[in-house]
Amino acid sequence: MSDKDFIASPAVVAYAGRKGVDLSDVARKSGRTNLAREDVDQHMDGSAPTGPSAGGGEQRYWDVDHAAFGSVTEEPVTRIASLAADNLSAANRMIPQVTHHDRADMRALEAFRKSLKAEASAKGLKLTALAFHIQALALTLDAFPLFNSSLSADGKVLIRKEYCHIGVAVDTPHGLMVPVIRDADRKGLWQISAEIADLAKRAGERKLRPDEMGGASMSVSNLGGIGGTAFTPLVNPPEVAILGITRAETVPVWENESWQPVLMAPLDLSYDHRVINGADAARFLAHYARLLADPRRMLFA
Repeated sequence: MSDKDFIASPAVVAYAGRKGVDLSDVARKSGRTNLAREDVDQHMDGSAPTGPSAGGGEQRYWDVDHAAFGSVTEEPVTRIASLAADNLSAANRMIPQVTHHDRADMRALEAFRKSLKAEASAKGLKLTALAFHIQALALTLDAFPLFNSSLSADGKVLIRKEYCHIGVAVDTPHGLMVPVIRDADRKGLWQISAEIADLAKRAGERKLRPDEMGGASMSVSNLGGIGGTAFTPLVNPPEVAILGITRAETVPVWENESWQPVLMAPLDLSYDHRVINGADAARFLAHYARLLADPRRMLFA
C-alpha cells in the first residue's frame, strides 16, 4: 500500500514518525483508509480494530457502558433511519462540502399564493410555498446545469443529467425519507402541489414505491414549518447540491430611501466543492431568489 492509499492528518503523520511507525504498514494491516492517532497506538500494541469501523475507515463508535452512569433504555434503530445514517455518514466523510447562505424576498410570491387560495381549495389542494420553491429550483437547474450532475465513483467523470427530478426530504415517524418529484421542470404548480401532498402522506404511511425514491437531480430540505434561521443540510450523494429552507420572517430592509418590512425566506445551499465553486453557488442562489421575488419571472425563465 502506497502513501496515496490512506489519509492521515499532519499531526498523525508526525506522531507516527516520532514512534517510528510506517503508516503504510498501519493502513495495510488494519484495512483502514482514514488513519488516526489511535490506529498508530493499536498498531504498536498489536491489537486489532474493533466495532463498526473495523476494516473500512468508518466513523468509530466506542463501546461504552452507559448504564454505569445512570438509568437507560434501549430501542432498535429503524431500517430507514439506519440507511439514512449510513448515507449521510458517507456524505460527510467523502464530500468536501460548503454551504452558501442567502435569502429571498417573499412578498410578491405570498400575495400571489394567497390570491390562489380559493382556486386551490376548489381543486382540493393546499398550495404551499414549497410548490413555488420546487418550481423555481427546476428552472434554476435548467439555467445552471452544472448543479444537475453527479461525479462517477472514482471522481474522474462528470455525469450531466438531461432530466430534472427534485427530491423532497420528508420527516416521518420512521425516519427521514426523500421521495422524488419526477420531471419537475415539465409540471405546473397544481401538479407539483398535488404530488408533494401525496408523496408526503404515503411517506408517513411507508407506502412509497421503490421507483419513487432515488435518482434526484437535487433535493430540498424544508424546515420552514418548524423554525430556525439557517442550517447546513448535507449533500445527498450522488447529488452535488442540496437546498435548505427555513422559516420566513419579516425583517427591515432599506428600500426606496426608507426602511420597509419585508418577508424574507432564508436559503441554505450546500454543495460538493469538487464540482461547484463559491461563485457558482452564489450565482445559482441569486438567480433562484430573483425567481421567488417576482413569480412572473418563472413564466419566462
